[in-house]
Amino acid sequence: MAEPVLSIRNLYKSFGALKATEDVSIDLYPGEIHALIGPNGAGKSTLIHQIAGTLKADSGEIVFLGDRLNDLSVAERARRGLGRSFQVSSLATEFSALRNVMLAVQSVQGSSFRFFKPVMSDASLTEPARAALARVGLGDRAHVPAAELSHGERRQLEIAIALALGSKAFLLDEPMAGMGPEGSKALTGFLSELRKEAPILLIEHDMDAVFALADRISVLVYGRVIATGTVDEIRANPEVRRAYLGDE
Repeated sequence: MAEPVLSIRNLYKSFGALKATEDVSIDLYPGEIHALIGPNGAGKSTLIHQIAGTLKADSGEIVFLGDRLNDLSVAERARRGLGRSFQVSSLATEFSALRNVMLAVQSVQGSSFRFFKPVMSDASLTEPARAALARVGLGDRAHVPAAELSHGERRQLEIAIALALGSKAFLLDEPMAGMGPEGSKALTGFLSELRKEAPILLIEHDMDAVFALADRISVLVYGRVIATGTVDEIRANPEVRRAYLGDE
């Protein structure tokens, strides 16, 4: 079996007496979508924060492409190819969708400023940015300020930014949130193709999307993984049904 792209081992995080993450171990393999599900307050977003670097784990290890990430900053993790979309959108809202993605392209190219060439006419920035926007279905929204995009469109824009950064794995925290049925269906199709480019660790409450997309699912309850398996294994697991899916 291939080596995991991302490996989380025995991760712990407490806030006083509250154990937000308790001995969590998860692997993300090449080409897969590994969904992380569980009730509200289970610790899913807290886990993503630890992987991305916005929250420091109390103990445990995060290994990405063979390198230990624990002591690296958010920016350094992103530079190494760990792409992330956020449950709470964090875009440069005063900039257009295109300009937001151009900033990501600029950072990959290693040039933060263009003194001798107008940025918006620089094809080395605009062309890859437009391509990323087109891939997520925002090609016709390129010049709309991020502040004027719908919530669902902002999620799509965040994925476009991760694409422009050349991410080697994606951490997606509820990408379907705020989308209608058609938007969710389109994004499900896109993510199914995206896994071929880089694996995805996916938090999502839309169980139809999870069951359609996931190769494997881990169920988090009170900060602890109670089960990991295929869609069929998770659906049939009595403990998971009691804790989250319900005895339908």
